[in-house]
Amino acid sequence: MPLYKTIHVNDFTNVLIWRIEEPLGDLMTDIQLTENSQNRLNSMKSELHQRGFMSIRHLLKVAGYTDADLQYDEFGKPHLKDGNSISITHSFTFTAIIVSTKDIVGIDIEMQRDKIVKIAHKFTPFEEYKTIANHSALVSKLTIVWGAKESLYKIYGKKKLLFLHHIYIEDFVFDNLKTTGQIRYEGTTTNHSIHFLEFEGFTCVYAF
Repeated sequence: MPLYKTIHVNDFTNVLIWRIEEPLGDLMTDIQLTENSQNRLNSMKSELHQRGFMSIRHLLKVAGYTDADLQYDEFGKPHLKDGNSISITHSFTFTAIIVSTKDIVGIDIEMQRDKIVKIAHKFTPFEEYKTIANHSALVSKLTIVWGAKESLYKIYGKKKLLFLHHIYIEDFVFDNLKTTGQIRYEGTTTNHSIHFLEFEGFTCVYAF
């Protein structure tokens, strides 16, 4: 079972990361899907997306849940029936969930790709990062910033936030593996802790 990594964030929160290696048939084994989930699976044209969908159900199982315990609201935000907070992410060959019994949480995995430099001005004040001369370090930093903003966007969960104008990420040092962020929207500011890690050309960021 390719459970890639388990992160015990605190007494209330855990992150589970899966590396997708198995064929779809193996991932279907021992997993019971609701009718709605089966229909969603059947509608996916990409087998990699199907495998990602099923690997998330295995992560739920590791966390003590079934597919039937997972529900989505009108904004597409996932919820657990027992009231615990969950966030889900999928990027190519990795999936992950974060579950907390206390905090509202968000998580994102991204493949580190050069194209993020070209779109950086759309989600962050790019001049803040022009002093980074090393291209690889620039890609790494911008991917973390994007993942952090995506995680806070998922925490808010109502599809109204603009990454550039409503979500702020405090600058950080790579070695610290953490930073802070704020959602500033409609006169209200909320503060969040953000942690990140890099592995095999991917970046995982989670917030609470």
